[in-house]
Amino acid sequence: MTTALQYLIKRRGLLFILSSPSGAGKTTITRSLLERDPDLTVSVSVTTRAPRPGEVDGKDYHFISQEEFERMVENKELLEHAKVFGNYYGTPLAPVEEALDKSQDIIFDIDWQGTQQLKQKLVNDLVTVFILPPSQDELERRLRGRNQDNEDIIRDRMKKASDEISHYSEYDYIIINTELEKSIERAQAVLEAERCKRRRLTDLPDFVRKLMKEV
Repeated sequence: MTTALQYLIKRRGLLFILSSPSGAGKTTITRSLLERDPDLTVSVSVTTRAPRPGEVDGKDYHFISQEEFERMVENKELLEHAKVFGNYYGTPLAPVEEALDKSQDIIFDIDWQGTQQLKQKLVNDLVTVFILPPSQDELERRLRGRNQDNEDIIRDRMKKASDEISHYSEYDYIIINTELEKSIERAQAVLEAERCKRRRLTDLPDFVRKLMKEV
């Protein structure tokens, strides 16, 4: 979905953050946006947890040991990191900085803790969206429908959901995921609008000066 504007004016890339309690839909929306938008790439996180069925190392996550994770934290190689349900997750810094400089947009599927850390380092590059479920009952139904977690983990995720939802006010945009297709369309609309933000168009002053000379 590359626009003519992007060919005319150099633009700094942006970090498109999607957060939600587990089961509210951020991962599904993230994957749908990636399939539909060729100008969007995913940030592949590192994690110490074991791969789930169907997950591919290097595509879904970089699966590493806790020792390797701790080394990356110590060497300041991670843009953000957090412990979630007993496992560690983090975002490698170098590929993110390189992508932004090349006018590439990166989508992040991270929690509110990771979002706070990103705000401390790259706040002007961030666009943050919080995905809310339509109800607690629907959230639990979706968690059970994934068939990925045992009963204890589902209970833990439901207990944690209220705390995660309480951080909604820290985000720029809110999407209540009642209908998946409409939620995807709304997220795409936010992304397109943010790409046109004046402060992201780094070559805009030169472009306007040339326009004024041609008039």
